[in-house]
Amino acid sequence: MIPKSSPPLSFYRLEAVSGPGRERVTSLPTTAGPWSLEAQHGGPPAALLAGAIEALDLGVVGRLTLDLLGPVPVGPLEVAASVVRPGRSVSLARAELHDVARNRLVATASAWLFPRGAGPVAAGPAPAHSPEDGSPRSRPEGWSPGYLDAVEWRWIDGAVDVDGPGVVWMRPPTLVEGRPTSPLQRLMACVDSASGVSATLDVRDWAFLNTELTVHVLREPVGEWICLDAVTALGPGSVGIATSTAYDALGPVARSAQALFVQRR
Repeated sequence: MIPKSSPPLSFYRLEAVSGPGRERVTSLPTTAGPWSLEAQHGGPPAALLAGAIEALDLGVVGRLTLDLLGPVPVGPLEVAASVVRPGRSVSLARAELHDVARNRLVATASAWLFPRGAGPVAAGPAPAHSPEDGSPRSRPEGWSPGYLDAVEWRWIDGAVDVDGPGVVWMRPPTLVEGRPTSPLQRLMACVDSASGVSATLDVRDWAFLNTELTVHVLREPVGEWICLDAVTALGPGSVGIATSTAYDALGPVARSAQALFVQRR
């Protein structure tokens, strides 16, 4: 296990800022995904790209789609965001993540942004449980540490190594060392885990890799904990779909969907 020690854990260390939505970071070991210590879990890159889009200051994200073009290495990365379609009310932005060592594009994100302001709010319903009601579980045999050990998990129902839907509260570490993590970044750092939370295959025998992630954001979450209520459906071939509803203590905040590439390990 990665120790919960001082200073607090982070996913990235900032190296340079070259403009709004453009910076270079070093990936820390906490970003490593379950399949390899050399490739990142999808959550930290999703949060990093979301933060670059937020830095453009165009409004609040209503929908963000992440495309993973290949493994994101645990190494130096450069992220840059730009406006694709400016608008007086609604804008479209795009962010790119580059592997600095290999000089290649590894992930992109596009987001529709909407105006901030007061509007009608449909309350709740709030979850019938809290992180205090959940329990931690051991990391499944054969899965790598890194992200799995850096995030705090409190399981309400299911587990990664229990087939079927799952419900879990998650508290990720700080995204970038020494910098506050925004509510959207915290959400994006968690929702890519839906496929693992609702794993329907034995993780010792099967891999189910995320190729993309689409998140519709109802509102920005409050607090440090995000709850995922997730389910995975499998097709007859190599395709799976993982979906989730994300909650904070007040109620639902987002819905996500992922296309999975399913193969034997």
